[in-house]
Amino acid sequence: MSSDTITIAVEKRDIIGKQVHKLRREGMVPANIYERGEASVALTAPLTILTKVYGEAGKHHPVEVSFDGKTKLAMIKDVDIHPVTGVIRHVAFHAVKQNETVEAEVPLIIPEDNPAHRKGLLVIQTTDTLRVKALPNSIPDEFVADVSKLEDAGDHLTVADITIPAGVELVDIDPEHTVATVEEPKDQLAAAAAEAEETAAQEAEGAEGTVASDQGTDGGTDTPTNES
Repeated sequence: MSSDTITIAVEKRDIIGKQVHKLRREGMVPANIYERGEASVALTAPLTILTKVYGEAGKHHPVEVSFDGKTKLAMIKDVDIHPVTGVIRHVAFHAVKQNETVEAEVPLIIPEDNPAHRKGLLVIQTTDTLRVKALPNSIPDEFVADVSKLEDAGDHLTVADITIPAGVELVDIDPEHTVATVEEPKDQLAAAAAEAEETAAQEAEGAEGTVASDQGTDGGTDTPTNES
């Protein structure tokens, strides 16, 4: 877990419902902070700042959210992003306590510098994040996989191959779940298939030639009959 503190200053907002379109046109993003036992608080923050904070914190790093002269420790739980423009439209913060465990999604990194890539093979990553449970300040910023096992086509990594720090618990995932696998590029597969097809054709042609030769030999080996 990074020791860097991520902070954001926000403002309470009175504009709700369909009127939030006006905020977005002004470069502001509506947000809410939720806290157990408390009513949610409607907030707003500049798009540029909120985008930067989300880029740094993701859904795994605690954020200090300041408003109304107070600061709350929170995690980003939900982000609504426009499907076309990629612009953040809403953020949901959930207040947390330093001494209580929380769940978070931690990015899984499969380094591109690995034995399989150096051989020209493809490493297909099938899982981008791992859900964990830990104290807020114990949640890792990322998991980096040991890729030394990824060398030949068919090699793979599972969740069990990922090193999980002490105090961090995986949530709802099978240790044998595959997170990355090695495959041959499509062009290599196509070339291999074409080569196999050509070899099979040549073998079939050779077999036909052998049969024809045998038949010709059989037709010229009759023993002549002696006539008196």
